[in-house]
Amino acid sequence: MTTETTTPILDADPIGEINKYDFQTVSKPVFKARKGIDAEIVHQISDMKNEPDWMREFRLKSLDIFFEKPMPKWGGDVALDFQDIYYYLKPTNGQGRTWDEVPQEIKDTFEKLGIPEAERKFLSGVKAQFESEVIYGSLKQDLSDKGVIFTDTDTAVREHPELLRKYFGTIIPPQDNKFAALNSAVWSGGSFIYVPKGLKIDFPLQAYFRINAENMGQFERTLIIVDEGASIHYVEGCTAPMYSSESLHSAVVEISVQKGARCRYTTIQNWANNIYNLVTKRAMAYADATMEWIDGNLGSHLTMKYPAVYMMEPGARGEILSIAFAGKHQHQDAGAKLVHCAPNTTGQIISKSISKNGGRSSYRGLVRVEKGATNVKTNVVCDALILDDKSRSDTYPYLEIAEQDVSIGHEASVSRIGEEQLFYLTSRGLTEAEASAMIVNGFIEPLVKELPMEYAVEMNRLIQMQMEGSVG
Repeated sequence: MTTETTTPILDADPIGEINKYDFQTVSKPVFKARKGIDAEIVHQISDMKNEPDWMREFRLKSLDIFFEKPMPKWGGDVALDFQDIYYYLKPTNGQGRTWDEVPQEIKDTFEKLGIPEAERKFLSGVKAQFESEVIYGSLKQDLSDKGVIFTDTDTAVREHPELLRKYFGTIIPPQDNKFAALNSAVWSGGSFIYVPKGLKIDFPLQAYFRINAENMGQFERTLIIVDEGASIHYVEGCTAPMYSSESLHSAVVEISVQKGARCRYTTIQNWANNIYNLVTKRAMAYADATMEWIDGNLGSHLTMKYPAVYMMEPGARGEILSIAFAGKHQHQDAGAKLVHCAPNTTGQIISKSISKNGGRSSYRGLVRVEKGATNVKTNVVCDALILDDKSRSDTYPYLEIAEQDVSIGHEASVSRIGEEQLFYLTSRGLTEAEASAMIVNGFIEPLVKELPMEYAVEMNRLIQMQMEGSVG
């Protein structure tokens, strides 16, 4: 006789696992600006970074645009006091190249998040940002020898000014929207990546962003340039602890995917429920290039994030796969944008959302075909899963078509976990919570199978934690 043991679908101590991300650590910043935003704060940030005049002027003009711009009508309701936020907090005096050079309290924070473990596994390239600054960075030596640049954006301003200025603020200018203007005025940290022609990087480059302080704003700025025929996979993760007042995360990500190149950008965001997550992400794909966004959104009070691909030349392809999980007091207003600017371009959007305990998820997407962009093909699929009668899901598809010779498909479905499904699974020994988690895991499988293995495991565990107590 043999005795089999099975691994439980849900963790025995889910609260303990949630606390893995919700812990608060006490750190001693070397500089913290006062609350609020004005020209003095912008000058202060620029002074601290010893920036060239062109960047200071860029920031100040962006600040004027931020004050002039109204709140965007595209998205959820932003009830945020912009003068009650800290816009710059410098945690250390310098960036470490080994973990021994990172202050102990910050190192402890990232140890809890598993970042050193990831570094040991990949050793290809990792950046870790704490509050406003990148505090640790590394890049595998052979990649550096081949001409790959992977650094924080502040360093790129000083060490790669010609390359950076050619693209910085061109894909997402400050005039684009209020939050892009805000980021342009007070940005700090983020990643700058350049992949030379024809070089294909086998391992993902990774970045981790942590907001630790209360009422903090994090405004990283990421710029990725994938030169002709090159390829890269960039993975970022984001976390923050829970406080009683709101914090703000407003990033800008610009990507240029040049002729025949390929870029995959994977995001797993697990923010605390008091975070406003207002992000602008856009890529421009040129001839025969492919841009893929894999976007996972959990936590936050309000997320407004719509990764976009502008297909600029024939043969370009854009793919966006996103998932949003909305719980109590959360609104996930997420989606995607595909803009066909040239003929013979193709795209695909797959969006999945889950709502529970009164949470609200919205798919808000745009497909635009510009004049002259003939023989274009795009397919949009958005599926919503609602777990109870208190939750809500909305779909806002925008189609702007200026040509006749196109093929555009749109499918949308909304479903609830059925009694028959639960009965079938519970009759085979599962609890209702386990059965629901199994159904949800099947629902999000298209996204999870696209993730690197350790991120797929993490994503499944995050979903399981979100599911705890959802049925009963």
